[in-house]
Parts: sequence; structure tokens; C-alpha cells
Amino acid sequence: SKAPEAAESSTPAAPEAPAYKVAMITDYGDITDQSFNQTTYEGCKEFCEANGVDFKYYKPAGDSTAERVAMVDAAVADGYNVVVMPGYAFGETITQVADLYPDVKFIALDVSQGDLGDYQIPENVTCAVYQEELCGYMAGYAAVKLGYKQLGFLGGMAVPAVVRYGYGFVQGVNAAATELNIADQVSVKYVYGNKFAPAPEITAVMDTWYKGGTEVVFACGGGIYASAAEAAAKVEGAKVIGVDVDQAGIIDGAYGDGMTVTSAMKGLAPTVKTVLAAISADKWADFGGKIETLGLVSDNPDDNYVQLAGSTQFADGFTQDDYKTLVASMFKGDIKVDNSTEKMPEVSVKVETFDNIL
Repeated sequence: SKAPEAAESSTPAAPEAPAYKVAMITDYGDITDQSFNQTTYEGCKEFCEANGVDFKYYKPAGDSTAERVAMVDAAVADGYNVVVMPGYAFGETITQVADLYPDVKFIALDVSQGDLGDYQIPENVTCAVYQEELCGYMAGYAAVKLGYKQLGFLGGMAVPAVVRYGYGFVQGVNAAATELNIADQVSVKYVYGNKFAPAPEITAVMDTWYKGGTEVVFACGGGIYASAAEAAAKVEGAKVIGVDVDQAGIIDGAYGDGMTVTSAMKGLAPTVKTVLAAISADKWADFGGKIETLGLVSDNPDDNYVQLAGSTQFADGFTQDDYKTLVASMFKGDIKVDNSTEKMPEVSVKVETFDNIL
């Protein structure tokens, strides 16, 4: 019957609720992992609470594409039409769900074309990848300025993101050593564990490094940091550098106060907030169907998608102001960091590379 409809339309419209609901799927960790899941979860939650948007997270039953797809299915069935997915592990999931749910917007963090294979993302997907070489550079530069001369890099697997972190780190170490005129005194040991988790064999190698004089190791690859931290805990004053998020809380908490010199971070929360704000403003088209490469957008370190952790152990050799100056020079283009993953950068400091541990 049409009459009641006409009557209804003449009443003032209620304030419109957001036309979208946000779900986040964890990769295989939990939202307390002090890494990708937790940072993404907190970013989503903060934005959704501030904007009156319904938000829920889903945790797959196991670490497989099938389990992740099942959680996307569940979220969509529950009426969620924006799905946030943190981590390269979602590459294959996207290829299975994006075309199935054309009305759902998918936001994938740290998923590159390499993770998607030949699949070209449709308009309802946006992916963000990060310029890891930039925050890797910052971490290496800071470490040498803070007085560390024998450094190590422990990568998870030699995937492009990890290699960019490592090669950026080596370039930063070299730049600081060259500025301080101590390139002949600075060295980097460089290895991949060949897995994103700790292992006794990896810890054993880290034991030999720290006992042999390595002062700080940039542990870069999921849970592999635990092997470095476990070894560092046995040697007085040994340090680690965290990755992806500010890992000082978890590393210092579990292995010893003050162990974490800094962390080279990706701005997962700013990414989520930026894209959700675009959806709110009806500007999804700015992101849909694109893989965005995110790095420096400002000379203010806090605004950037790659940065050092707030917990960085600033000291006379490298102060907060020195950090701002460094970032400003990088943003202006006065400092250029090579993002190539083809071969180890040519540097003046000594770099000793080792075969994969596993």
C-alpha cells in the first residue's frame, strides 16, 4: 500500500547511520600479537568507535587460505561490507573472495602484486605496500649514531619486503658510519633464517653472533625476533631492533628491560584510518583497484607510513631532533635510499653474508 509510504516520507529523516560495517580478519595470529594483527585491530577499532561504525574481528581457526576465506564468508554473511586483512598471507584469499563479493570493499595491508600472482585486483580491492627500505635505513642509521659498531641483520625469508628492510638497514648503517668517519670500524653480519618463526637452529646462530661481539641485531620477520632476543638475553648489554610495529613492549617484557634499541615500523593504523575515511567521504575510487606504495608523506616523522618507534632509545648521538632532521632530508630527497632487491648494496662498511640458516 502506498499511502503509509507517502506519510513516512514527509517525516524528517533520521541522521543517517554509516552505510558500511567494518570487519577485520586476523592472519593467523591474534589481536594481542603486538604486531600486524594488534596494530590493525586497534586502528580499525579507534576509527570505528570515533565514527559510530559497527566493527568486529574474526579469527581463522588455522593458518590456511581455506580458514581465512571461511572467515571472510562469515563476516559477509553477518552483514559486514568492508573487510580489512593485514599481512601478505591474504594474497591468495583475495583471489578467491574479491570477485565472489563485488559489493564488499577489501582493504589488504602489506599485500603486493607478488603475493597475488597473475591476479589483477578488481575495483573493490585496495592493497597497501610499504617502503621498508626507508624505515630500515632509519634504524641502521640510528643504531650506528647511538654507538653500535658490530651489527647484525636476521631476516625471516628473503621475500621482497624483508630484503628491502635489510638492504635499507645496510645503507643506513653505511651512511652513519661514513658521516662519523668510522666505516672501517663498522660491520654487519647478514642472514635469513628461512622461516618467519623462531627455531633452535636460528637461536644457535644468534648465540654465536652475540658471543662473538655482535652488539645489536635487526630481527626482521614475524616471530623470528624471539630467536635473536633469546640469544641476546644471555649476553650482557646485547640489543635487538624490532620490526613492523613498536616491539619494545613485547621484547623488553619477555627478555629484558631496555633490550630494544628501536623498531622499524610500518604505518598500518594510519593506512586503515586513511582508507576508512575515504570510504566515509565516498572517495573509495581513490583507492579501489590500486596497489598503493606508502612511504613518506611529510617531514614530520609521525605523519609517515614508515617510521621509527616512539620507544627509540634516543641519546646524545641520535636525538629526537636528529631523527626529525633525518626524516626531513629523506622526504626532501636529499637522502636517497635504493629500493632494489637484486643485490646487496655496495657500501664501505664490512658486510658478511651467510647462507640461509634452515
